[in-house]
Amino acid sequence: MDKKTAIIISASSDIGTAMSLRWLQRGWNMFGTYRTSSLAVEALQSRGAELARCDLASPSSIRESCVTLRNRCPAWDVLVLAPGSQEPIGNFMECAFDEWEQSVIINFSSQMRIVHELLPSRRLDRAHGPIVMFFAGGGTNNATVGSSAYTISKIALIKMCELLDAEIPDTRFVIMGPGWVRTKIHDATLKAGVRAGANYNRTAEKLAGDEMTPIDHVLDFCDWVETQPRRLVSGRNFSIVFDSWGSEELANLLAGQPDVYKLRRHGNDLLVRSTMGRK
Repeated sequence: MDKKTAIIISASSDIGTAMSLRWLQRGWNMFGTYRTSSLAVEALQSRGAELARCDLASPSSIRESCVTLRNRCPAWDVLVLAPGSQEPIGNFMECAFDEWEQSVIINFSSQMRIVHELLPSRRLDRAHGPIVMFFAGGGTNNATVGSSAYTISKIALIKMCELLDAEIPDTRFVIMGPGWVRTKIHDATLKAGVRAGANYNRTAEKLAGDEMTPIDHVLDFCDWVETQPRRLVSGRNFSIVFDSWGSEELANLLAGQPDVYKLRRHGNDLLVRSTMGRK
C-alpha cells in the first residue's frame, strides 16, 4: 500500500512538530502550516515536510495557505488541527472584547474555515476512510474561570465534531483532550500573573511537577485512533489521560453506546414535569 498523507495545521506547535517528526520517520507524506519561521519549522522542512505560512487571524491568509496545500497535497488521509491560544487571560468582563472575539476566531472559527477548505481533498479509498482530529481543552464538565474564550471555543469544537460526524458519513471526526502537556500554550497563563487567578499557581505547580502528559502519549493516541472504525470513534471527545483507549472493554462500550464521550445535558430524567392535564 502506498504511503499515508497527513496535513497538520500548526505543525510548528510543540505537539504538531512531534507528530510530524514521528510520521515523517514512518515514511508518511507530511504537509502543514506554521505562523512564524522557527527552528522547528526548519527541522521539519529539512526532513521533507512541505509547509505553508498561515495566520489563523486572517481569512485571506487561511485561503492562501489552503490553496497552497491543495496544490501540493491533492489528497490526504489525516487532517490534524492543532492550533491553540489561551489568551486573553482574565474574567470575561475584564477582557477587551475584540481580543476575546479574536481568540474564538483562532481557536474555533478559523479551524472550521480550514476544514471547509480542505475537506473536499480527503481521500476516500482506504479501509476506514479519512480522519480529522481536533484538540479539546478543559471546561467540558466545569467552569474554567479566566479562560472563557479558549474554553467556549473548545466546547464548540466538541459539538462541531459530533455535527460533522452526523453530516458527513464517509469521514471520521475525532476530538481529544490531551490533559496537561508541557507546551508553549501555558506561557500565556504564566505571563498573566494575578489576572490568571488560581490558574496561575495551578499551572506553575503542574509545570514544576512530574504529572504532565508526555507528548509521546498524545501521539500514541493519535496512532491508535487513526486505525479505528468510524462507529467506535467518530463524533466523540476522548480524554487521553483518563479513557482506557486501546482496550477491548472500551471498544465494546463504544460499540453499544452512541452517546458516550459526547456533550449531553445532565439530569434530563430528574424531576420530570408531568404533561398530564396540560393544554
